[in-house]
Amino acid sequence: MGVMGIALGQTVKPLRVGFIGPFTGPSADFGIPLINGAKLAMDEINAAGGYLGRPLELVIKDDTANPEVGLQRSQEMMRENVVATIGFCNTGVALKSLHVFQTAKSPLIVPCATGTPITTQYPAPDSYIFRTSARDAIQAPFVVDDIVVRGWTRVAVFADNTGYGEAGLQDVIKALAAKKLKPVHVARFELGVKDLQAELKAAQAAGANVVFSYTVGPENAVIARGRQSLNWKVPQVGAWPLSFPFFIEGAKEAADGALMAQTFIAEPSNERRSAFLSAYARKYKTTKISVPMAAAQAYDTVYLLTYAILAIRNGDLSGPAVKAALENMPRVYYGVTATHEHPFSKNDKDAVTSNMLVMGMVKNGAVTFAYPDDRTRNLFVQRKR
Repeated sequence: MGVMGIALGQTVKPLRVGFIGPFTGPSADFGIPLINGAKLAMDEINAAGGYLGRPLELVIKDDTANPEVGLQRSQEMMRENVVATIGFCNTGVALKSLHVFQTAKSPLIVPCATGTPITTQYPAPDSYIFRTSARDAIQAPFVVDDIVVRGWTRVAVFADNTGYGEAGLQDVIKALAAKKLKPVHVARFELGVKDLQAELKAAQAAGANVVFSYTVGPENAVIARGRQSLNWKVPQVGAWPLSFPFFIEGAKEAADGALMAQTFIAEPSNERRSAFLSAYARKYKTTKISVPMAAAQAYDTVYLLTYAILAIRNGDLSGPAVKAALENMPRVYYGVTATHEHPFSKNDKDAVTSNMLVMGMVKNGAVTFAYPDDRTRNLFVQRKR
């Protein structure tokens, strides 16, 4: 029964879903498409009747990409009577707040932050922390596999000193070790650094033939522009932040050719992606999404949560009941980033496996498929392995 089907005069209490992300500040680049993707899904779900006639409502809080602010917003969220929370783009911000959700037994689904430790803080069967973004423990080996195939085995790693950079660096070192390789040079740096020439020269002197960068902001562009001014023509590879405007617009032509792991490339490679891209363009009057992966993952996450709670028929929307519903989803969700069939279980809180990833490449200021066969493979949406 749709919302309109309820007798007039009855007020229907909306079902509240928390949403935390960086909508202002240094990470708004991906926070804005994140919330836009979620709102688009919410509109569609409410138009179809919401949760058994109750509209869904987002309770939105801005963490400004600051761990202390994120903690405060998370604590506030627990007083908002939300059925679950979707949130976090920054690994360091997420890590600071996870205990709030875990202690309150209130499910958190992370649609954006990728630091591996996010889903390893608590034993899986007890954990209320779920994730729909590709953790770095699969992104790093995916990129390492690719560069080894290309013969780029002398790797310089450039990682910022945030929780994200630290966890990413460890994942790259581990992925290289699995191939019996070690970085020839490791550079660590502060966020906001404007010049990395000395570190780049050291990497060049160490004989690096590829730069693997792990940072989310303008620092990726600082690395690219630094390579360009040294006229050091080695490829730059990394996790998904190399698809962000901070990098592509900040580095301009120096960004061309950069390779990164992606779950979604904003090309109408199949019907679902086509429909999502045109609905997004209509709602937000734009043909360019600043970070398409963030928008698509948030959109899918809202649907996954809705599918889970729609399976609860006895009206018990407590945290433990929603956790159990997420772990035992009966319906397949045909999503934009993937086909989700049992995305979570009691022992596995990460919805994305490496077969769902494709290699993206920066070309003329946009991200496209690095390999033609990925474009073909992308016609068939991948399922979890």
